[in-house]
Amino acid sequence: MKPIFLLGMPSSGKSTLGRNLARLLGYEFVDLDKRIETREGLTISELFALRGEDYFRQAESAVLKSLPVQAALVVSTGGGVPCFFDNIAYIKTHGLSVFLDLPPSLLAQRMLHTRKDDRPLYRKTDPEELLTTLEATYEKRLPYYQQADIIVTGETTAEHLLETLRYFGVG
Repeated sequence: MKPIFLLGMPSSGKSTLGRNLARLLGYEFVDLDKRIETREGLTISELFALRGEDYFRQAESAVLKSLPVQAALVVSTGGGVPCFFDNIAYIKTHGLSVFLDLPPSLLAQRMLHTRKDDRPLYRKTDPEELLTTLEATYEKRLPYYQQADIIVTGETTAEHLLETLRYFGVG
């Protein structure tokens, strides 16, 4: 049994879908950002502010690689996880990767609707500025995301995702 890693941009549904998918599968749910916050004793925003993005990316990679590789886990990765160091290769070697592919316009709507303050790279209040930032980041990260074992385009549910995974022999 290998972990299932959910990849995608912020607000693509990795945590919400991941939590529900884990429940359906009887797996443990792991939110990588929450694990980093626990390990570091700081929120993601505080880590960025106090120690910078480079430190955060190193901590993120270390926490990713500390997860058990033969475990029933659904892991919600941070949006940038597959794009740094050898993380995408590690994920593909040690688990099943699923890219939740949503258009930047929908991501922007979700971010503006929730107004969460836990995304230090996306603290834009101007909708056009947020969309421009998301589009640029999406284009930069897409080559990494597209290496996923499974790509789910558009909005989905945990039940639909489970059906897709069953097609690939999981669950």
